[in-house]
Amino acid sequence: MLDREDLYKKCVEFHGHSCGGLLVGFRAALCAMERFGLDGRAQDEELVCVAENDACGVDAIQALLGCTAGKGNLIFRLRGKQAFTFYERKSGESFRISLKNLEFADREAKRAFMESAASEEIFDFGEAPFPLPGEARIYSSQSCAACGERTAEPWLRVKDGRLLCLDCLEKESR
Repeated sequence: MLDREDLYKKCVEFHGHSCGGLLVGFRAALCAMERFGLDGRAQDEELVCVAENDACGVDAIQALLGCTAGKGNLIFRLRGKQAFTFYERKSGESFRISLKNLEFADREAKRAFMESAASEEIFDFGEAPFPLPGEARIYSSQSCAACGERTAEPWLRVKDGRLLCLDCLEKESR
């Protein structure tokens, strides 16, 4: 397993720069790795992350854990919170972490704390607030009757007997 410095460099490379938000996600990803005994990225959907934000930290989750929107094992449940719920399909284990409300004198003090503090000092730990999400589904696509673009079936709507994508439905409803 790579050391923390190498792992963080991997996150910075993926994200493009180092910042406080990336560090939060980095520490959250480390918690999942430690809790589930992981030494690398998820190849498929064996690990799931439900992120309650779409901020910088999510990039660390993607870089280290292999949870991505495209694979369907990174799910956004946007609540504006620095909180993540992790699930491991094989063991059935899960947990939620949320960033504690901590005050720091300045950014340097916060960074030093985030780099060195124990996970329990950084995050509150709790049970997963909802059941393990199902595996990603692959849907058939149909052409929108108005614009002709292929659209996954769950995102089509029937209006006047025609299948419309959400954009065209919105245009026709104005």
